[in-house]
Amino acid sequence: MNIGITVYPTYGGSGIVGSELGKELAARGHTVHFISSALPTRLTQLSERVRFHEVEMMSYPLFEHQPYTLALATKMATVAENENLDLLHVHYAIPHSISAILARESLKPNRRLPVITTLHGTDITLVGSDRSYLPVTRYGIAQSDGVTAISHYLKRATEETFGFDESRVVVIPNFVCGTEYRRRELPDLRAQLAPANEPLLAHVSNFRPVKRPVDCVEILARVRKQGVNARLVMVGDGSERGRAEHRARCLGVEEYCSFVGKQPEIVNYLSVADVLLLPSEQESFGLAALEAMACEVPVVASRVGGVPEVVTDGETGRLAAVGDVDKMADDAARLLADEEARRAMGRRARESALARYSTDLVIPQYLKFYEQVLAA
Repeated sequence: MNIGITVYPTYGGSGIVGSELGKELAARGHTVHFISSALPTRLTQLSERVRFHEVEMMSYPLFEHQPYTLALATKMATVAENENLDLLHVHYAIPHSISAILARESLKPNRRLPVITTLHGTDITLVGSDRSYLPVTRYGIAQSDGVTAISHYLKRATEETFGFDESRVVVIPNFVCGTEYRRRELPDLRAQLAPANEPLLAHVSNFRPVKRPVDCVEILARVRKQGVNARLVMVGDGSERGRAEHRARCLGVEEYCSFVGKQPEIVNYLSVADVLLLPSEQESFGLAALEAMACEVPVVASRVGGVPEVVTDGETGRLAAVGDVDKMADDAARLLADEEARRAMGRRARESALARYSTDLVIPQYLKFYEQVLAA
């Protein structure tokens, strides 16, 4: 197939999943055309089967804000005609589904261009449910030729928010490649982050307020008060990084925190970590948790959204209420203090991740869905 994929080219989960999906489809012989404002973060190598088409923006003084939705729609239609696309697959409803629908309609009646929209979370629970976007988000979902959601939680949230029946949205979960995401021996990186081989907590996110990265610093301080000489590595960047760094200074743990910014090889940092912290206020799936589990890292997380679908409390990690940093700290401290139990939980975590969310299981679900939409 010839497939057009549009994602936000940023550090968020939707961009990561869309990029990884394209790479997996290309590996299976399909040709993927990424259509976006910039090269997606995870798209590090282009080839004959993985191509990139940049959306060009016109600068005009009348426009206070550049009309990206229209420019994207135009680019989608142009690529669809020039490259003979079979379908458009857009990740994140706003504005991608609207742009794709405009592109589809502009090509009628000359050709058919089905649109598949994958919902990732805040496009439904935050942006889409806001009254200024709710009607157009509902329209984008209703007019798409196929709609998927990354978790059963998000499917239910979509149905409740927009009043769709259960047949409208199909669940196809996020996925992880077990050969890429596996625990690696990286003694130099481990020594850099934990010079005395101290237990190492990790957090991976885009540092938005909803991810609550400051809670990770609070957890570290409490873990150390319990006599566990842990350190913390914070991977990523965003608006909350400054607050997290300031809180580390206030709590006197800044020397035990490493803020390493955005990193292209997340798997390396997960490979040297002992426990992943995911204290989010909201998570529609918890991709960071899945990637950590594949690297045999137990997860201490908030019991929110789709996280309980991924992390089994007491088996592959520990769950707590949002903001309960005391329980999260207790759970993390116990795991860090008991290496045998932690390693056993890490092995179960990998087994669970690959048994339910491996690329070999999930990518065929997308291909089957494409075929169903094309045949409709």
